[in-house]
Amino acid sequence: MSLFYSDESLANLPDSLPRTTAKLLNPVFDFLFAFAPNRDTLGGTAYLIVEKAGNILIDCPGSNPEITDFIAEMGGIAWLVLTHRGGIGSHVKALQEQFGCAIAIQEQAAYLLPQAQVTPFASELPLSDDCTAIWTPGHSPGSSCVYCAQNGGILFTGRHLLPRPVNPEEATAGFAIAPLRRPKTFHWPRQLQSVEVLKQRFSPETLEYLCPGANIGFLRGAVAVKDAYRHLSAIDCQELRHAKIVS
Repeated sequence: MSLFYSDESLANLPDSLPRTTAKLLNPVFDFLFAFAPNRDTLGGTAYLIVEKAGNILIDCPGSNPEITDFIAEMGGIAWLVLTHRGGIGSHVKALQEQFGCAIAIQEQAAYLLPQAQVTPFASELPLSDDCTAIWTPGHSPGSSCVYCAQNGGILFTGRHLLPRPVNPEEATAGFAIAPLRRPKTFHWPRQLQSVEVLKQRFSPETLEYLCPGANIGFLRGAVAVKDAYRHLSAIDCQELRHAKIVS
């Protein structure tokens, strides 16, 4: 089991940050923050990447004024990337109006946001010199991941890849990273194909961390999984072809 905690990055929180807001955040690195799971997105975890060229928000955090105040204090948002339909919060339009950000979403999911101005993409979309949105269909038609080249490489997987318990009946057995076949999974074979594409795209040298967009409770307090490529390469897609549907 390889987890990552970053107590040192607590020092990078603004001094003016209220204690209540600090409870809504989990600093990962000095440039990366995870927000508390959002009920509006069925327990989804959103992330803020702080960059000089403009900050990137991955999926929607809770619609809490303290969260938007924190985002404003960190410099606002240049991009809001929505990795899947479940990552779309009810306040997407409000975030765009407040911060003037572009909204990136894979073109097959763009119809879900008629009220907002979106930047649809097909296979990839560069967000900055270090960050790229990557189409990984399967969980949903427009499912995507975000890759950040900093700190050895970080992959934000939305709900494409999630932590799951190795043995649900034994809490100490640890977790594995895997695609999960849900009742609403759009296309399971396509999702497995997307996993294989990620395996080919990355290497141990380019992918050190993985930040899932849900199920972080299985990480027991952490929000980033270290040795990410090892976890990715351990996924046996052939064996998973006949995986049972999990609720």
